[in-house]
Amino acid sequence: MGKKNGKGWLYLLPAILFLGVFMVYPLIDVFIYSFEEGYNSASQTYFGTGLYNYSYVLHDPYFLQALKNTFLLVIITVPISTGFALLISLALNSINPLKKFFQTVYFLPYVTNTLAVGLVFMILFKKTAYSDGLVNLLIHWFGGASVDFIEGPYWAKLFVLCFYTIWIVLPFKVLILTSALASVNQNYYDAAKMDGTSSMRVFTRITLPMISPMIFYLVITGFIGAFKAYSDAVALFGTNLNAAEMNTIVGYVYDMLYGNSGGYPSFASAAAIILFAVVMTITCINLMISRKNVHY
Repeated sequence: MGKKNGKGWLYLLPAILFLGVFMVYPLIDVFIYSFEEGYNSASQTYFGTGLYNYSYVLHDPYFLQALKNTFLLVIITVPISTGFALLISLALNSINPLKKFFQTVYFLPYVTNTLAVGLVFMILFKKTAYSDGLVNLLIHWFGGASVDFIEGPYWAKLFVLCFYTIWIVLPFKVLILTSALASVNQNYYDAAKMDGTSSMRVFTRITLPMISPMIFYLVITGFIGAFKAYSDAVALFGTNLNAAEMNTIVGYVYDMLYGNSGGYPSFASAAAIILFAVVMTITCINLMISRKNVHY
């Protein structure tokens, strides 16, 4: 038994070393940086330790704006994208003609470059000297007033960012849920059909419980992915996200390190630890909720 355990640990050693060097050590390093006040990356010196970095970040208007944007993005996009993905997957699962074709079409946005999709969205939504954008043309068609979704009011920019995020993550969720639906044992549906069970009851009593682990997986990864959003905002509003009021927490960390206000690794580390704590807390809450609602 001892030799088998030793061989198992030997197999795990490369992965453990990789995780330790590239994940555990950086996390510890960032945690230490977050308490070093006035850290100078050039001289590798600082003048004290304490909670000043956290206090500064939590009172920084740019961080509070980024926090607000990130939370709104998470709250809006995760449930909507998961719900739409479930509806599309159910529709795809119920058709036979061109099923593979439609699955490929829905998956295409996932393999398309994020910035390329962002440029398309800018063409659709941005007002220019030559055009109001395709979306505004449709709004005009129905008698509405044009809106500048890229440089206009906050709600319009948030709408585009959420719409874009949902569009980007939807294909992956559709792929996962389509696979989950295909793996449900057909005998359950045959038995329900023989008993004359309604379609809604079949969905709530058979389909939903059977695919609940995949839904939970998508919710967890969706929360984590939305909290780490940054490239989506850059693709739509450019690199100066603070001016556009569309920055995210990850964008704030990047700006503190490399942006116009960069050169403050201690502030960036404090913001990163706050993000880590928020994501960890929400993940733990989801795990507790899943104990009662997820059927393995």
